[in-house]
Amino acid sequence: MKKRVIFVILGLVVVIAILAGIKALQIAAMIEQGKSFVPPPETVTSVVVKADSWTSDLMAVGSLTAVQGVTVAADLPGKVEKIAFEPGCQVKNGDLLVHQDTSSEEAQLPGVVAQAKQARSELERSKKLVAENIISQSDYDKAQSAYDQALAQVNNIRATISKKTIRAPFSGRLGIRQVNLGQLLREGDPIVTLQTLSPIFVDFSLPQQQLARLKTGQPVRVSCDALPGDAIEGKITAINPLVDSETRNIKIQATISNHSEKLRPGMFVNVTVGLPARQSVLTIPATAVLYASYSDSVFVIEKDQDEKSFKLRQQFVRLGEKRGDFVAVAGGLKEGEIVVSTGVFKLRNGQAAVIDNNLAPDFKQSPKPEND
Repeated sequence: MKKRVIFVILGLVVVIAILAGIKALQIAAMIEQGKSFVPPPETVTSVVVKADSWTSDLMAVGSLTAVQGVTVAADLPGKVEKIAFEPGCQVKNGDLLVHQDTSSEEAQLPGVVAQAKQARSELERSKKLVAENIISQSDYDKAQSAYDQALAQVNNIRATISKKTIRAPFSGRLGIRQVNLGQLLREGDPIVTLQTLSPIFVDFSLPQQQLARLKTGQPVRVSCDALPGDAIEGKITAINPLVDSETRNIKIQATISNHSEKLRPGMFVNVTVGLPARQSVLTIPATAVLYASYSDSVFVIEKDQDEKSFKLRQQFVRLGEKRGDFVAVAGGLKEGEIVVSTGVFKLRNGQAAVIDNNLAPDFKQSPKPEND
């Protein structure tokens, strides 16, 4: 009985050993096959590193302000008798906006005008009499004073009527009406906002170290969400002589046209200041860069040892300014080198590659995507 158990155990050991040997041979074969496996080449698009000349631009974020803008308000207390404008309309300098009740002043005006005429007659009479030494110089001076006081009273009432006849101080576009007929206005109560929208100012700031490169008359380009895809040209019209002591920035004002009136005071815009100097740069598409926290890199396409196939070499680069679809390379590449232009996230160093540019995108400095 014991011998039979021993034979069974020995048989199991032999079977296990045979299975283990077979499995070891299979694993060894798989390892050898993995070592000799060559992955198929990756199909890539390519672009040549080119030298280009870019204008030196300064970028900033600005705010739009009106060339002339004011909230029209009441100069004197009074009841609103007439509203002569429509909210949001365009008005010219001197157009009537609001007329306050002037019945009291208009009732007083004829009386004081009559007094002024009488005082003037007395003055002319006194002038003749003093010349003939019939009256004294003191009496003439009293007549002159009486006429001046009467004339001042007339001018005062007329000025009051004029101030209660509120007109546009300059041409522009009105805002929302803030008064109603019959409303009793107090001094300083707002009536409506008035803004000159074309041209319009854009205020922005730049670091003080850029001051030597700035001057009035330099061109600027302004873009914002209100005008997608469009850039409005303008010029620097004022440079603040005072540098902000806290930020060490200098405030600059440019004037731009706004015939469409799509730009409004208070909006923020992106400002580009064009400098006369141009800089030579090496450019590649931005999609050719593998961005990483430790360093950015590209994949350079080189010929393999057989001079027939291609392989990829990962090259770390230092990037500069970006414009449109392109980015400037400050270091790491040479003019004429060929790099992978798209799909770099799936590539690895030393990988074989095949170039196929049939589906390569068209890269531009000022891309304008179609609205499909």
